[in-house]
Amino acid sequence: MRLLLDANLSPKRFGAVLARRGHDVVSLASDPILGALDDPQVLELAARDQRIVITRNSGDFGPILREWAEGGRHHAGCILIWSYSHHQFGPMVKGITELLDRWPDPAHWSDLSLAL
Repeated sequence: MRLLLDANLSPKRFGAVLARRGHDVVSLASDPILGALDDPQVLELAARDQRIVITRNSGDFGPILREWAEGGRHHAGCILIWSYSHHQFGPMVKGITELLDRWPDPAHWSDLSLAL
């Protein structure tokens, strides 16, 4: 699966684990230019590159995703992490992995937003 980790997720703790599981991972935190993108630009980048966004910034991405849906704009999917704190690395990775394993076809993720 093609994934885009928002700047609020560690490329080492999240990106490396997901890459070892066979996913193609781009991490905004690994690149100062990408890390400086604002949230709408992050979703645009992910949509253009056909990557599922994974973010803990649910409060900002929720309204952006709603705006895109209402405007008929399409994206490759989004996983919004709502219910875990930063120190709950294991449960977050497990939840992300379960979602990706449950729907391994990228076509299923088109315009889909799921919360953890």
